[in-house]
Amino acid sequence: MDWMLKDLAESVPQTRTVLVLSSDGLRMGHHGGTTESAERLAASCSGLQSLASAVGSELPHQAGKMQLVVIEMEGGFFYLMAAGPRAYLAVLADDGVDAGLMGQRMRDLIARLGAHITSPPRSDGQAR
Repeated sequence: MDWMLKDLAESVPQTRTVLVLSSDGLRMGHHGGTTESAERLAASCSGLQSLASAVGSELPHQAGKMQLVVIEMEGGFFYLMAAGPRAYLAVLADDGVDAGLMGQRMRDLIARLGAHITSPPRSDGQAR
């Protein structure tokens, strides 16, 4: 999976970090940045996707399932996209990133990874 994450980072200028994570905040793979930073980002993403789903459930006729969150910050952008059952793709990018290109490349990567990035439910801290 790492080479595919690297491919996304290199195909979209201004990309800093690409991360695949489980819904419970565990880093499944990343490219760019340190492992420690990627693990902190994965934990943060878990809370963010939960918040986005809660907000989404307030929309009429919606199941509340988070599909995409984009946050613009001073200095850059953060993207979080649903990538499969209990799995997400996150990207940190600098100010100059092409948002349309980033969204398309993220969708392409998710399609290529398919079932490989699903995260099985955990019970008693163990993957099943």
